[in-house]
Amino acid sequence: MKILLVEDDKIIASGLEYSLKQEGFDTMVCYDISSAKGVIKDNKFNLCLFDLSLPDGSGYELCKIVREKDDTPVIFLTACDDEVNVVMGLDIGADDYITKPFRIRELISRIRSVIRRYGKDSSSKAILELNNIRINTLDAKVYKNDAEITLTALEYRILLIFANNPGQVLSRNQILEGIWDVAGDFVNDNTLTVYIKRIREKLEDDPQKPTIIKTVRGLGYKVGD
Repeated sequence: MKILLVEDDKIIASGLEYSLKQEGFDTMVCYDISSAKGVIKDNKFNLCLFDLSLPDGSGYELCKIVREKDDTPVIFLTACDDEVNVVMGLDIGADDYITKPFRIRELISRIRSVIRRYGKDSSSKAILELNNIRINTLDAKVYKNDAEITLTALEYRILLIFANNPGQVLSRNQILEGIWDVAGDFVNDNTLTVYIKRIREKLEDDPQKPTIIKTVRGLGYKVGD
């Protein structure tokens, strides 16, 4: 699932890019209208996130360009919830808007809602696989050999971090930072061990000899080769 994010505040853009990638979205970032125009011309996206106030113009202009090209859904990020601005954005063709500051979980929910309305939840783009484990990122559901496995919200987020970094050794601190950034919840080093143990018990054929989430002694964990 490919998303274009156009946001001139590089700190906000970096945080959003990281969080979106942790949720399974392939995210491309631009910081102004001029660079975004070329990216829109040369790429196909499943959804666009446009800041309204950009250094060289308005997100309205980008929305018009997208609408002239195809039916890609657009969500505006705005610091102003003035009714006139909201109505103008929706009249131009935006599908939704979200007012800053916002929680990342609210944005993810809005994104998934818009994508579902467009029917752009093709399994070929929204599925992550780890051995015999399949993760549907749009529905936030996990399957083992086609049987649905129930995970808690934090277990699911930890699994997503692994699935989005196949073959990479992740330290415990990296995993903890990922959980904090996405969920806004506190998990310490000891409870992380418990969560990974629970995930293994639900997903591994033999939790004592894990083949999906492997321990790399002295370094952390990894999935894949």
